[in-house]
Amino acid sequence: MLNPKVEKLVNEQVNKELYSAYLYQAIAAYFVAGNLPGMAHWMNAQAQEEVIHAFKFYSHILERGGRVVLEAIEKPPVEWESPLAAFEASLKHERFISDSIYKIYDAVVETRDHATRPLLDWFVNEQIEEEDNATANVEKTKLVQGNGQGLLMLDREMGARVIPAPILLGILPAAK
Repeated sequence: MLNPKVEKLVNEQVNKELYSAYLYQAIAAYFVAGNLPGMAHWMNAQAQEEVIHAFKFYSHILERGGRVVLEAIEKPPVEWESPLAAFEASLKHERFISDSIYKIYDAVVETRDHATRPLLDWFVNEQIEEEDNATANVEKTKLVQGNGQGLLMLDREMGARVIPAPILLGILPAAK
């Protein structure tokens, strides 16, 4: 049985992960409008990954006998000053998500909810990767700031991102 305090925090995390998908989809739309399809592709892939993260938390609640409570998802911004500002917003958001996961981890330790620890261990490691990717995007965009040709090269590089199919990774359950 899932501890009620942990259940509440994990339900909140489902919402935060779905908001992340909304935010990254909004950034993708911003990049499409700016004629940067590679960056849009990168953010579309990121949005898909965030939905997978939400389902990992969602599934955990159900597997532990908890009740999933879905709340309204906040509207994300739709404009940024520049591609750099959009990537900086992404990095800031990933740091917020990391902090949120750490708070759940603290509650899991406090309540001795040992069954939730492996899930959170996975997410702690995932957030290391997420923050690293977001930082790399910010730093690469800073390097090409004001250089149209460099921005187009970075756009092309980001368009090559591949995201694995969630069912193949064992993240989403296959149909029974």
